[in-house]
Amino acid sequence: MSKLNILILNGPNLNMLGVREPGIYGDNSLLNLITALKTKFSDVVISDHQSNDEGELISLIQDFGMRYDGIVFNPGGFSHTSVAIRDAVSSVSARVIEVHISNIHAREEFRRITIVGGACEAVISGFGVRGYEIAVEHLIKL
Repeated sequence: MSKLNILILNGPNLNMLGVREPGIYGDNSLLNLITALKTKFSDVVISDHQSNDEGELISLIQDFGMRYDGIVFNPGGFSHTSVAIRDAVSSVSARVIEVHISNIHAREEFRRITIVGGACEAVISGFGVRGYEIAVEHLIKL
């Protein structure tokens, strides 16, 4: 049996994890998060990308979404604004799980609606960086 291929995709400002608003997002860096996921799920091929650019995220979704089994995606602020990213998620064969570190429903009103999430298989919100693990576990089990 071939290994499962999963992309961990992070949108704008996630490169600032551990620095930006640690009271909301924690003090774990993106590098540490990705390293921990690759260690914990060593039986899975995990690729990772982060971009602050909407067009680049769309290209990555289109590319990996047609070759990989799943995408764990934190679109950051684009969750609430990007119809174009939602359309990209809708167009690929990979299963996509949207992840948010904070509980978007307990934050500002504009963060409570996720345009992208409506095109995803599931949305995980409020579990901190553990949400990424939950998403990978879900993709492995199905």
